[in-house]
Amino acid sequence: MNIQTKFHGEQEVNKEDIIQFASGIPGFLEEKEFIVLPIEGTDLFVLQSVKTADVAFIITDPFLLFPQYEFELPQEVLEKLEIQSEKDVVTFAILTVREPFQNTTANLQAPVIINQTRKLGKQVILNNPAYQTKHSIMTPQEQGEK
Repeated sequence: MNIQTKFHGEQEVNKEDIIQFASGIPGFLEEKEFIVLPIEGTDLFVLQSVKTADVAFIITDPFLLFPQYEFELPQEVLEKLEIQSEKDVVTFAILTVREPFQNTTANLQAPVIINQTRKLGKQVILNNPAYQTKHSIMTPQEQGEK
């Protein structure tokens, strides 16, 4: 099937690759179906709504940026996403892309959890005060080096 996307124009996607978000995403509760599209040459992806071209989020693996990042999923989330094994799970952080790119932030308080086996997803809000919605993806030192 073909869909219109925000960043990639018209794309052909397999129905089997569509991820179901039963509860939508906070702020976009009516958006239930998404596809993950890579951004070539980067560690970034687009979480693209299948229904609405303008609903797309830049996402990345938070463990690449924040190796110490860790959390436990509540039992309710494990059940809702039908997670049987860690191998089923892929985790993404939504980025707020800013100009210049060094000012981009990552939302570590609400990771996107996807059961890649069952194609089920959910944005999970963590109750950990160490994580915020706007973590700088680069330290001030790194920003000076770039």
